[in-house]
Amino acid sequence: KGPPGIGTRPMSDKIRQAVFSVLASLGVEPDRVLDLYAGTGAIGIEALSRGAEHADFVEMTAPAAAVIRENLERTQLTDSGTVYRQSVQSYLHRKTEPYDLVILDPPYADQAIPDTLRQIGESALVQSGTVVVLGHWPRLELPEQIGRLHQLRRRCHGNTCFSIFEVDDPDAPGADA
Repeated sequence: KGPPGIGTRPMSDKIRQAVFSVLASLGVEPDRVLDLYAGTGAIGIEALSRGAEHADFVEMTAPAAAVIRENLERTQLTDSGTVYRQSVQSYLHRKTEPYDLVILDPPYADQAIPDTLRQIGESALVQSGTVVVLGHWPRLELPEQIGRLHQLRRRCHGNTCFSIFEVDDPDAPGADA
């Protein structure tokens, strides 16, 4: 279910399935998931349905946050998800255990996408090995390295693309020198 109006553009089922297929091919099996710009919550709910233990959903608008809560109830996953009604920028400053998977599907016209990715890589929300998935439009050119984020894959289907990054921390214990 989606909120009324055209302000929320959920990732299509086709793209969401493609994202999770690529994640599976990379061996990504997350326990803790962060869904930024959560919209309907479909991406985080998909992760929960595939075995993640917990997902946090960050959505700024009240109608969309209410829909996420409703969708968690409809899928009987209320105990596995927490909805935060706040901006992504505000949430990036939280002190929490790091996530295994961070997914963001921001508005395509958002000029701050590269900066937001850099902030995610610098935040306490991620650690070496955390995977970050970005939904975006084909015209968005991203470097292969954004701070600690190293691009693993980029796939496009029609007018929607997604890029998968991994947090690379060369100073982390156990990292190759």
